[in-house]
Amino acid sequence: MVIEGARPLHGAQTIHTAKNSALYLILASLLSDEPLLLRDVPRLADVLVELELLEHLGAQVRWDGRDLHLHAREVKRTSAPYALVNRMRASFVAMGALLARAGEARISMPGGCAFGPRPVDRHLAAFRALGIEVEEAGGAFGVRRRGAVSGTVTFEAPTVGGTQNVLLASALGTGEVTIENAALEPEVADLAALLNAMGGQVAGAGTPVIQVRGVPRMHGASFRPIPDRIEAGTFMLATAATRGNVLLEGLRPTHVQAVLDALTETGVRVVPEGPTSVRIDATGDLVATDVTATEYPGVPTDLQAPFGAYLATLPGVSVVRDRVYPDRFTHVPELQRMGASLELTDRTLVIRGGQPLHGDAVHAADIRAGGALVVAALAAKGRSRVSGLEVIDRGYERLAPRLASLGAEVWLESGVASSSGASLSVPSAGAGASSSP
Repeated sequence: MVIEGARPLHGAQTIHTAKNSALYLILASLLSDEPLLLRDVPRLADVLVELELLEHLGAQVRWDGRDLHLHAREVKRTSAPYALVNRMRASFVAMGALLARAGEARISMPGGCAFGPRPVDRHLAAFRALGIEVEEAGGAFGVRRRGAVSGTVTFEAPTVGGTQNVLLASALGTGEVTIENAALEPEVADLAALLNAMGGQVAGAGTPVIQVRGVPRMHGASFRPIPDRIEAGTFMLATAATRGNVLLEGLRPTHVQAVLDALTETGVRVVPEGPTSVRIDATGDLVATDVTATEYPGVPTDLQAPFGAYLATLPGVSVVRDRVYPDRFTHVPELQRMGASLELTDRTLVIRGGQPLHGDAVHAADIRAGGALVVAALAAKGRSRVSGLEVIDRGYERLAPRLASLGAEVWLESGVASSSGASLSVPSAGAGASSSP
């Protein structure tokens, strides 16, 4: 992606539905032999990888525009090979769905973005607490239930994937499960809402204690994922970094309140314009602030890197920490190439901002590092070339043309100008998901 920076963003942008929710809603289709319709699903690389996994397990997948039709009439396999799981960490949560539907599962150690270790031991400890047998062999984990899944899981620290894995594993059957210190993220509540729409009995999602009562059977449903709070936050930070003025529509402001609060601390004017719209006005004087990424309702770890890129444009000293993934700083050397004054010591990033960033060739090592580099490139003077588009495509749908619609000068290096409306290429979804975006 090529970006000519130093152009304020302006206009309006509608936020897409959340990839980080859709991935787990897709897995819920394994709990029923009836069709599940997920409406307005983002056509992102991670979603397409998840659909490959679903087809491998025996489900039918069909796109109708942006609507996704899933039908797991039968589960033909209960194992997921490394070739699929190593491409995306969310695949590991298929273990819970397979446990509920088929009574067993075998999943390879998950992969995903390379910004530090993200162990699955909390998932496995939770399964053991519910009486589920767990074994490890050959780089894969096997699980089997001998009776009803029931009991109490107490996470030592909130974990989104672990909470979702337990929700899926306990939704079917005759047991009752209590999840203590559950993750509070909106994506957890979204999964619980879908499970209830399919006939499940989940109470307390969005609080630290969730109660699940298993049901003998789940039916189909029609469901729309929540708006993407990470995409919304990235557009907010891009607007602020370019000193722009943009109306973001179709979001849930409560899901990004910590982001809005941090932006306000820097002097950005945040103006609600209805229950699902917020105007970001960064045309006034701005100052530095400190940001710490934490579990919800704090600033999301997925926005820590884009926040760092924005703060590098502000005069003064800022400090950035990440309590969720303390090593998530692959973007730092790339921002330094663009002239950012950054010092990373003991997992703490000190930013001495105020010096203009300049365009350069930079590479995205993971999704949100890519978001950070795009934010920096939009703010920088001169031309930047951001490589690693394949990982950016995992988290941001049609990012270049959507930025172009806000006045950015951005195009593909092949010479296809995004301002013409051309979209970024999307990998094939495989057989059964062949409809074009």
